[in-house]
Formats: sequence, C-alpha cells, structure tokens
Amino acid sequence: MKEFELKYGCNPNQKPAKIYMHDGSDLPIEILSGRPGYINFLDAFNSWQLVKELKAALGLPAVTSFKHVSPTSAAVGIPLSDRLKRACFVDDIEGLDESPLACAYARARGTDRMCSFGDWVALSDVCDVTTAKMLKREVSDGVIAPGYEPEALAILRTKRKGNYNIVRIDPDYVPDPQERKQVFGITFEQGRNNFEINRELLSNLVTANKDLPDSAARDLIVALITLKYTQSNSVCYAVDGQAIGVGAGQQSRIHCTRLAGSKADTWFLRQADKVLDLPFRDDLGRPDRDNVIDGYINQNEEDVTAEGNWQKYFTSRPAPFTREEQAAYLATKTGVALGSDAFFPFSDNIERAYRSGVRYIAEPGGSIRDDLVIACADKYDMVMAFTGMRLFHH
Repeated sequence: MKEFELKYGCNPNQKPAKIYMHDGSDLPIEILSGRPGYINFLDAFNSWQLVKELKAALGLPAVTSFKHVSPTSAAVGIPLSDRLKRACFVDDIEGLDESPLACAYARARGTDRMCSFGDWVALSDVCDVTTAKMLKREVSDGVIAPGYEPEALAILRTKRKGNYNIVRIDPDYVPDPQERKQVFGITFEQGRNNFEINRELLSNLVTANKDLPDSAARDLIVALITLKYTQSNSVCYAVDGQAIGVGAGQQSRIHCTRLAGSKADTWFLRQADKVLDLPFRDDLGRPDRDNVIDGYINQNEEDVTAEGNWQKYFTSRPAPFTREEQAAYLATKTGVALGSDAFFPFSDNIERAYRSGVRYIAEPGGSIRDDLVIACADKYDMVMAFTGMRLFHH
C-alpha cells in the first residue's frame, strides 16, 4: 500500500487527507479492520515507538494507552497483585497471570481509566487471546501491534460491529533518520530522536544518597521513555513497572509536576479499601464507575455520596473519603520514581514530588539552580540522576 486516504485531517473541514511515505515506498502497515483517521495514526505511530523502545530497554512486553498524541500510561508485563487487579477492573480475567502482555495492558489501561476512555493502544508483542478479550470490552478507538493470533484477531474484529481499527505494523521497519513536517506551509526537518534510554543513562547520581536499586532504575526508564513520546513540557511518575501519572503539555514545569502528581495520588487512592469496596449498582457500566470513582476521590463536580446522588450509583450510601483519610493513606506510599523531560528550575517540584511518595528522580540537570534542587532532594534522602539529555517532544 503506497498511500491511505483518510476521511479528513485533524478536523472534518481539513480535506483532503492521506498518509504516505516520503520516498514513495510502501507503508509499513496493514489495516486489518476499520478505517483509522488522522489523529488515530498520530497516536498509533507515536505509541508504537514507545512500546518498541520499552521492550528493547527492559526485555519485557510493553503496552501504552494513548489519547491525543500523549500517553495516559505505559507499562511492562509484571504480574498484578489481587488488589491491583481489582483497582484495574481485571480481577475477573482468567489466565491473566499467564500472559505478560495482558498484564502490561491491564496496567496501562487501568492506570488512568478516565483519560484512557476512547484511547489508542499499542502492543509491543503479538496480541494474544487474553489481551484481545480485555481490549474488546473497553471503549477504545484502535490498536497497533506487530501481529495478532488468529483467535485474538477474530475477537477484535467483532468490536464496534466489525469497525474497530486494527493495524499491524512491520516490527522490522526502520524510518528515515531525517524527519519532516510542515507548519503554515513551511517545512521543518530534523534528525529523529534516536537517543537510547537505558540504565547507563542513570549513572550520574548527584545526591548524597546513591542507592539506586534495579527496580527503581526500571521505573525511571519507564518514566523517561514515556516522556520521550509525551507532548512537552512533561513529567511522569512511575512505580512497579508502570507510569502512574503523566503531566503533559503544560507551560510551567511545576504545573506538570502537580498534574502528574495528582494523577499518581488518584491511582494510589483507587486501591484503598474504601474505593475497592464501593457498593456499585449492578447496572452501572464500567465508564460510569470510572467517573464515579474519580468524583468520590477528588470530590470535584458532583458529590456522589450526597442525598439524591448516591442512589444513582450505589446500592447503599458510602461514607465520604475525607481529605484527612486520603492524606493518611498517601503518607504510606513511597518508592515512586519520577522523570522530567527537562531540568527542574526550582525546588518546588521536588517538594511536590515528595508528597506523592517520590524517592527516585531522573532529570537532565543544567539549571542555574541545580544546587538548590539537589539540596531539596537531599533533605528528603532522595536519589537523583542527572541524565544530561532533554526529551522534548512536539
């Protein structure tokens, strides 16, 4: 296939639209179902790069959930605890522990279920039946993978009345080292960001504490590779082989850190007994439960426990999850890793990170206030690596 005509571009008025190879060669993809759109393909090709790099860096199957050209989460295939299965809504999946790819999907899709609503999914490995069954029941726009088991493909082809977007990509495809795009009719060209993120990148430990265990290095690598394909400015919190909070596209570094931190806090709080034991009505769908859980934790647009509201969601009225209870629960969480795509200009980022259990940090360094940032990290006995590499992505 030399080119693929799209229904429209970013918006319905942007026509004509298509994808094709600059050198006239065949596209490295096969569309097995559906008709992906312009934004679908932006998500597909960015997300594929992320999981391919995660798999290469850590040797584990990797999955990411993308929305509007940024990951909501990314994860590698580590088994889930029973509590984590409940929080991710996958405690009913048979054979989950036998499929590392399915475990990675459960983590990536389960991290920020509200933001993953209508996502694009990338799988580093051939899609198996267990992963396909989980994909089928979620609200999703499409999936890209290097292949699909026959039964898995048959399952996915029944999704959306046969119109679910399924893309197979050639895993051996290597893009041109120069990349181009146009803005306002002007062509931009640059070398692709082929910088490799690995354990060696974390060797410049600038804090007094230099104890970086393998598990923390793994989580920092997950955070940094996630950031490499996140719209900048961006900050990522990670733990247990998965990104648990991504703050993307903010103009201020502290706003990235706050946004990602609030998502990480919500992720932890979803695993609290008060949330896991919410008495949902049987007729309440999965996306509605996601919204109610977010409202219950963050107490935002609607008090879901208020009289006249709780009856819409629960079989009995749950007690509120107070701010004091939440703070006490979050105070028990530690060992979180944090990556930043550019240096921290002020120590306020470290202060905010500490509140969400961060103990390990990787950032480029190079600020005129590096000494203040290091001193703040030392105050909390954190381990911080200066990578020397910025990871802006636009």
